[in-house]
Amino acid sequence: MSDNNTPTPAAAAASAAPEAPAGNGKRRRALTALAAVVIVAGGGWGLYEWLVASHYEDTDNAYVSGNVIQITPQIGGTVMAINADDTDFVKAGQPLVKLDPADAKVSLEQAEAALAQAVRQVRTLYANNGSLAAQVTLRQADIVKAQSDIAKAQDDLQRRRALSGNGAVSKEELNHAETQLQTARSQLAAAQAGVVAAKEALVSNQSLTEGTSVAQHPSVQAAAAKVREAYLATQRVVMPAPVDGYVAKRTVQLGQRVAAGTPMMSIVPLNQLWVDANFKEVQLRNIRIDQPVKLTADVYGKKVEYTGKVAGLGVGTGSAFALLPAQNATGNWIKVVQRVPVRIALDPEQLKANPLRIGLSMDAEIDISQKSGKMLADAPRASALAQTTVYSQLDRGADAEVERIVAANLGGKSGAPATAAAPAKAPAAPAGNTSVAVQGQPG
Repeated sequence: MSDNNTPTPAAAAASAAPEAPAGNGKRRRALTALAAVVIVAGGGWGLYEWLVASHYEDTDNAYVSGNVIQITPQIGGTVMAINADDTDFVKAGQPLVKLDPADAKVSLEQAEAALAQAVRQVRTLYANNGSLAAQVTLRQADIVKAQSDIAKAQDDLQRRRALSGNGAVSKEELNHAETQLQTARSQLAAAQAGVVAAKEALVSNQSLTEGTSVAQHPSVQAAAAKVREAYLATQRVVMPAPVDGYVAKRTVQLGQRVAAGTPMMSIVPLNQLWVDANFKEVQLRNIRIDQPVKLTADVYGKKVEYTGKVAGLGVGTGSAFALLPAQNATGNWIKVVQRVPVRIALDPEQLKANPLRIGLSMDAEIDISQKSGKMLADAPRASALAQTTVYSQLDRGADAEVERIVAANLGGKSGAPATAAAPAKAPAAPAGNTSVAVQGQPG
C-alpha cells in the first residue's frame, strides 16, 4: 500500500507544473521595471543633454593669468637702496630701487658745459656776420679809392707827357708818373679781389647761421640733446613702479652692479587678472566672444562663484607654441586631443572682494546658448596697461634745464638774430633780449 501511495516522478512534475508561470511573471515584471527605469533614465538624460547640458561647455583645465611687469634699469649702476620687497603693495610712481647717481651727475655737468660752449660759438658766428659785412664795405671803399688814384695818376701822366716834348719834364719824372699809374691799377685789382674774398667769407659764414636762431642752431640742438640724455640718466637712477600692484620675484641686492635691462623684480597688478581656460578642440565649435562664463577657484571652493565673459580665443594649440613642439611626421604616431586657450575676462569688483593669484586652478563653464558672437577678434581691445605716464614724466625738467643754459649764455646783447640771419650786404642786427625757443619734448 505504501508503494501505491508514493507519487511517481511524472505525477510530481505534473503537480509542480502549475507553479512555474508565477515565478516567470515576477522575473518578467522585474526586468520590465528595470527596462522602464533605464529607458526613463536614458530619456531624462537625453532630454537634459538636449535642453541643458548641450548649452554649456566646461573644463577644469583653467588657470589664473595676469600681467607680470618686470622692473629693469634703463642705465647701468650700483644699487644704493631697495624700497620694496616681495609681497609689498606699491603705488604707481613709488620709487622701488635707487642706483648711485654720481656718474650720471658728472655726465650731466659735462653736457651742460658743452651746451654752453656751443651757444657761445654760435654767437660768434652771428657776430662774424657783422664784421665780415664791414670787411665787404671796407674793400668796396678800397676800390673807390683805387679808382680815384688811377684817375689822378692818369691826369698826372698826361700832363707830363704833354710837357715832355719841350723839355719841361724830365724823362725820370715821366717814368715816375707811369709807375704811379701802374701802382694805382694794381691797387684797384687788389681791392677788387679783396671785395670778392670778403663777400665769399660773408656768404660762407652766413650759410652757418641762415634761417635759424642761436637756440635753434644745429650745433646748439646737438648739444641740447646731449643735455637731455644726461638729464634723463640722472632721473633714471631711481626706478619707479609703473602701475599699482604687488612686488614679486625680487632678485636685486644692495651693492649689486647692474647693467641696463637686468631684471630686478616684478610688479603684478592683481586687479587686472584673467583666466586662460584650455578647452578641447571638439568643444570650440560653439564658443564665441562675449559669451557668459561661470568660474570657481579651488582656493575658495564652490562657495565663491565668479562671473566673466569670453574675451578671445587663442590662435593656436598649446603644443604649437611649446618650446619643443611635437613632431607628428614619425613612424609611430598616436593622436592626442589638442587644447586651445580661451581667455576669460573677470569682474574687477569680484576680484576686489575675493582676490586671486596668478597660477591658481579654476573650473570654467561657458554658456554657449548665444552663438551670434565672433569666433575671432577683429580689433584690439582696450587695455589698462596700454601705456603708463610714469616714465614720460621723467624728462619734464630736461627742456627747462636746456632753456636755462641757453639763456644764460646768450648774453644781454648777443648780436644774433632771433629767427633768421642778416642780409648778405649788411651786418646782422643786434637781437637785444633774444627769446629762447628750444625744440624738444614738452616739459
